[in-house]
Amino acid sequence: MLQFFNTYSRQLEPFTPIDPEGRRVKLYTCGPTVYNYAHIGNFRAYIFEDLLQRHLEGRGYQVERVMNLTDVDDKTIRGARTMGMRLAEFTQKFKDAFFEDCKALRVKRADHYPAATEPQYIERMIGMIQELQAKDIAYQAEDKSVYFRLNKFPEYGRLAHLNLEDLRPTGRIQNDEYEKESVGDFALWKAWDEVDGDVWWESPWGRGRPGWHIECSAMATALLGPELDIHCGGVDNIFPHHEAEIAQSECCTGKKYVRYWLHCAHLMVEREKMAKSAGNFFTLRDLLAKGYSGREVRFTLLTAANYRLPLNFTFAGLDGARTALNRLDEWSERLTEFAAAVAPEPTPLSDYREKFFAALDDDLNIAGAMGHLFDLVRDSNRALDHSELTQAQAAQLVADWQKINSVLAVERDSSVISSEVQSLLDQRQQARASKNWAQSDQLRDQIAALGWVVKDTKEGQKLTPI
Repeated sequence: MLQFFNTYSRQLEPFTPIDPEGRRVKLYTCGPTVYNYAHIGNFRAYIFEDLLQRHLEGRGYQVERVMNLTDVDDKTIRGARTMGMRLAEFTQKFKDAFFEDCKALRVKRADHYPAATEPQYIERMIGMIQELQAKDIAYQAEDKSVYFRLNKFPEYGRLAHLNLEDLRPTGRIQNDEYEKESVGDFALWKAWDEVDGDVWWESPWGRGRPGWHIECSAMATALLGPELDIHCGGVDNIFPHHEAEIAQSECCTGKKYVRYWLHCAHLMVEREKMAKSAGNFFTLRDLLAKGYSGREVRFTLLTAANYRLPLNFTFAGLDGARTALNRLDEWSERLTEFAAAVAPEPTPLSDYREKFFAALDDDLNIAGAMGHLFDLVRDSNRALDHSELTQAQAAQLVADWQKINSVLAVERDSSVISSEVQSLLDQRQQARASKNWAQSDQLRDQIAALGWVVKDTKEGQKLTPI
């Protein structure tokens, strides 16, 4: 039975899609604010969401996923002004970098990547705010900004399990005494201020820009409709962002906004909070520069801990990921070579594949799933060692691994070897033929620096990606 821990109820709940036929799943995942390169804490959440989508699809669901791009807020505006660039030009650089990083980490592309500044979504945001104002749920304050009246939505706070009366102002919301009726009211539309420069849109309330919360409500409901199956994000999004999304969306539509809320816990680095000041702040690009590969980073962020538990990121963990991936590579290669091209035949060892997926059915229990996978590796290697596995059974296990890898996406990349690597490989072959072992070792190290391990076998040099 597929079940998830719902943040809203704080309970494990069986998963039942809204779709009457029970196959289509509408999934919304909070994406990056594109004012800088995404860091590995961000990607911990994106990889958890990728695992969720891939497992749902592995179980036969048709997933339609939306991931938003927040390209207008205080941080993006401040960054553009600092760089002396127009907002769109400034954010485009980080949008491009985000997609490059996702590709390196093998994160599956969403069906939609709406950006908050796209005209159709700005128009929808304004329309939603007008509707809330018509219902007396939103109001324009003396500062010309428009705010949501929290006292009109008694359910506010239930996702975060907090008391509305205990709310205090947060750093995301201005709190000048004349601006809001209540300290907890949040901004739907921010009136233009000189620090915004040329970033503004015309609206019924004058020039301004949308508040952060209304952006996601507008984009999610525009693309997926008023009711979503699953909404994901980091635990830091629960309050106030997701609380605000629920309030403004349900007040507009009159329907339950999200059925299942799934939130990812924080990432720690060497058991400390990641911070630039602590010198432990890493982007994917930082780790690639240190010689690690995208799939090693993916494996670490994917398998080190269940998504609801804090993940302690260490370089020892990355090295362990490299070792584990090498073990998987050698195992799958051994099975593939032995199976040759024969047709698959049932084998009792395929029980491990079912156990793998059953573990993920239990709120994405990745530790349990990986335990079953490595049990399969151990037992099938042992069977090969003792000639207890037929070629047809090995072919079935290769197919099982492909099914498992469709969820994990960690199989070795069979990328085309670059001309530079091929040239070094040819030089090394000549050096070995001349018994120039020092040059051979030097060339091996050069090849490794380019991301490849070269092994010497009876059939010649064998190249595999790191």
